[in-house]
Amino acid sequence: MINCFSVSVKKLKRGNSMVPEFYYYDLIVKEKNIKKGIKYIKIEEFKVSDGEHTAIPRNSNCGIRYLYGRNIREGCVDFDPISDESYIDEENYNSIKRVHLFENDVLIPIVGTIGKSAIYKKAYIGIAGIPRHIAHITIDDCSEITPEYLSVFFRSKYGKVQLYSLTTGNIQPLLSLTNLKTVEIPVLDRNIIKKITENEEEANRLLIKSNEKLNEAKELFYESLGFEIRKVKGNLSCSITSKDVFSNDIWTPKQYGLLYENINKEIVNRFHVERLDDILSESFHGVEVGSNNYNEYLDKESTDIPFIRTSDIVNNSVDLYPDFYINEDIYANVKQNLKNKDVIFTKDGKIGSVGMIMENDNCILASGIQIMRLNEYAKSNGITQEYLFIALSTKEIGYYEAIRRTVVASTIPHLRPERMNEITIPVISKEKIDIITQCVSEAFRYKNQRIPLLKENDNILEKAFIII
Repeated sequence: MINCFSVSVKKLKRGNSMVPEFYYYDLIVKEKNIKKGIKYIKIEEFKVSDGEHTAIPRNSNCGIRYLYGRNIREGCVDFDPISDESYIDEENYNSIKRVHLFENDVLIPIVGTIGKSAIYKKAYIGIAGIPRHIAHITIDDCSEITPEYLSVFFRSKYGKVQLYSLTTGNIQPLLSLTNLKTVEIPVLDRNIIKKITENEEEANRLLIKSNEKLNEAKELFYESLGFEIRKVKGNLSCSITSKDVFSNDIWTPKQYGLLYENINKEIVNRFHVERLDDILSESFHGVEVGSNNYNEYLDKESTDIPFIRTSDIVNNSVDLYPDFYINEDIYANVKQNLKNKDVIFTKDGKIGSVGMIMENDNCILASGIQIMRLNEYAKSNGITQEYLFIALSTKEIGYYEAIRRTVVASTIPHLRPERMNEITIPVISKEKIDIITQCVSEAFRYKNQRIPLLKENDNILEKAFIII
């Protein structure tokens, strides 16, 4: 249904913005809400700041986690072990107060990717600092709204329209703190705010429990190897024969880098290993539906299906709120036939990001993602989808073995499926595989339980702002 309305020149505001959705919500929806007794408050009523503006030296090994704007996803912080291992020294963290966060701060990127929000929880994020690309909003306990309610509002269409209409910049989008402070938040009935808050708090608790279980599973895997794989060192140089080069048919130094080679030798010498092509019954990649079929969040229909690209694997799961959505008719024609516990692995662009499909996932995977299912031979030897997921999730097994086989076509890295199938998985004892499997199963059960809570909150706000 198309909504038609007019706006007088006198009512143009915010830099004479010509975004129709903004005026629809600002004039039509807001006025009707006010008539219903709904109060509005501005973000400026809370403490709002961004992170440090100067460049702080970073490293990829240890210290205080330093977040990127892309780490902030809808409803959670994504820790990407592939590209986001960034830390600052504790001394710099302690001396530069602007990087500090407070428990339950609402985080929102304001440079580059705009508008996604999450709540800072030390229990699963740990101590972390932020640069100027991220704003944080501190809400007092006595406020009429809660951090959880504000975060859910930011991910609603009503919130997104306001944020986008305030964003400036052509090449790099910018939401200034001055503009962010003018965003108006409708204060719904206290019972609605209470329900949204409780749902979001429970979703965060489940996320924390899920991450704890996945970390437990990874540590069990490392312990089961019986040696400190993470301490294996590589030399700065190596020599190879022409026979090895022609045999492998990969002419890149990473293929022969001694860190990767030494780790692989340690595993092969200590364990029975299986190549992926020997233990998979199915290994196929997703589809590319064409960018002309992409629908962005504000334009999507309620029946549209999330389209998952390589950047949309968040905390080992497909993102509930990706950048693009696909019409359900296209989804029906694709017939991707994803199954619960399918292991997914990114093979183009961003190499080596791992996830697993859950029973409530309803999405289309892009062509840069490989889908893996075990065969009967693997199952008879005690290997499970959960164990395959954990093995590939460890940097030493999945990422290193993938990156050494990756080639760059022009500017984009590619891992061909036949090369991916050369990756070897160590087969530890069935007893230990079963324990790891149980941990992973529990972790994804918690993840699965989050989905209805988040969707219920989205529906609550959507219904509150629908104007017939």
